[in-house]
Amino acid sequence: MPVHVIDHPVAQDALVTLRDQRTAPDEFRRAARRISAVIVGEALRGIPTTAVTVQTPLEPAAGHRLAGDVVVVPVLRAGLGMLDAALELVPSARVGYLGLQRDETTAIASQYYAKLPADMNESFVLLVDPMLATGGSSVAALERLTKAGARHVRIACIVAAPEGIAVVEAAHPDVHIYTPVIDRALTPHKFILPGLGDFGDRLYGTA
Repeated sequence: MPVHVIDHPVAQDALVTLRDQRTAPDEFRRAARRISAVIVGEALRGIPTTAVTVQTPLEPAAGHRLAGDVVVVPVLRAGLGMLDAALELVPSARVGYLGLQRDETTAIASQYYAKLPADMNESFVLLVDPMLATGGSSVAALERLTKAGARHVRIACIVAAPEGIAVVEAAHPDVHIYTPVIDRALTPHKFILPGLGDFGDRLYGTA
């Protein structure tokens, strides 16, 4: 399973802001949008395009437009922090939602909500979830997407743990993961170290 580590200066700058415990929710949201734009942009490499010609004010110019159907699927609620950046890059994208809740004792994810677009067989599906920790939520989301017909899925996350990457790799070795950092490890309570805390709580000021 290819893991693409995005060593982009803008992503790394935003990551430091997200990690800093002093970062207020409004600044946290801005940094989340900045880093998400870089990650999603990289994850969209390889999306089909079609050759077009447009008329500039001076003469015709050849170029390319996106040709593939893009579906962005945030994992609620933290994944919503990456959705706006994805839609800025691909305004025509369809959006699905998956609500997954992790049991803090077993770390097993259970689904409480799902709303996915129809006909995703040929779609370019991007699963956005900021924290790839145990991998349980990602695997559950991938299984749900597979059952819904998705065949071309990539994961975009802001922080990944080696344990989570290994779990996704074992279950879905063909899925590409895009992240700016692979952190050290998980704590006994399944939090990423050094991580950045609870992404959803920091994003919405509910910590």
